[in-house]
Amino acid sequence: MTSPSRRSAIAASIAGLATIGATAAVASPAQAAGNGHGSNRPSGKATIFTVISDIQGDLADFDLALKDIESTNPSKRSAGLVVNGDITPRGYDFEYDAVRKVLDANTHAANVHWAIGNHEFYVPKYSNPNTLAQATWPNGTTEASLFQSFFTFTGRDKVYTEIDLGGVPGLILGTEKYMQYHDAKLWDEVWLSEEQLIWFEQRLAYWARKGQPVMVFTHHPFPDTVSGTRNNLYKKDYLQVDRLLGILGKYKNVFVFTAHTHWALQLADWEVRRTVPGTGNLQGFQVINTGAVQTLWEDNGAGGERALDGREASGLQVEVYKDCVVVKARDYRRGEWIKEVQIPLF
Repeated sequence: MTSPSRRSAIAASIAGLATIGATAAVASPAQAAGNGHGSNRPSGKATIFTVISDIQGDLADFDLALKDIESTNPSKRSAGLVVNGDITPRGYDFEYDAVRKVLDANTHAANVHWAIGNHEFYVPKYSNPNTLAQATWPNGTTEASLFQSFFTFTGRDKVYTEIDLGGVPGLILGTEKYMQYHDAKLWDEVWLSEEQLIWFEQRLAYWARKGQPVMVFTHHPFPDTVSGTRNNLYKKDYLQVDRLLGILGKYKNVFVFTAHTHWALQLADWEVRRTVPGTGNLQGFQVINTGAVQTLWEDNGAGGERALDGREASGLQVEVYKDCVVVKARDYRRGEWIKEVQIPLF
């Protein structure tokens, strides 16, 4: 989620229906068919994994989500759990430890993967864990130490990586700089190295040649895609957005999961197809909002915003079949399915 200082009015409430009016975002194949399940039932055995995001210190709801996930996608069959960024509220080592403690206290998929989010970089705003001191940013905290805390927690040495979700390939992206350290005019913007961009393009091309759908996980949303991303707040999250969209736009069977906004999965544009002019792919690629463990946000009617009930928590169950992908939005608070969509593979 964007920090309160950056956020302004959100254009739709949890009960509203957002308009998919942007020229680059189009209805998903299932929406176009007028049927949330698509035109046919899935064929073959499903590979099933779960995606959640934005825990941000809400450990009670994280615990609730893990228990609910075990009831719908038991660990004995689960192909994995992906946490799509904002693992912690600020990025302190003790906050990572608290997340691990809750995870270890629950039965969960053996295959757990983590993306980095903007909240992993908020330690420099504090002179100590109890004292907000933004005027003296970065309060002696180095950029390298923030990345090292993430690497220590995840057991990795890069923010980007390829993962295996029960035979389904996944690619995790992540910023390699916290931009405030490099440009006083910037804060949470995502910067990807040339190495990461080349790796990303090569891996997408490799799996396309293999005829495999690819799951992509990145914390920040792309502009003109899912709920909220036509708001100016979310149009400049990626410093290399044109390059990234140019890469993604070539591939039909790519599913991009984004987080960060905390917009409700009840909204009509929780999932869309995104086309990129000039890539030769008129079907576009799929983009899905992952919801949030740590509450939801809505417009306050006066040019600002307010948080919804802090007990709200949501995420996704993803089922990959031979001919399609079914994505189910889950309300962890109530233990109910919100909606689902069936997306054909081309």
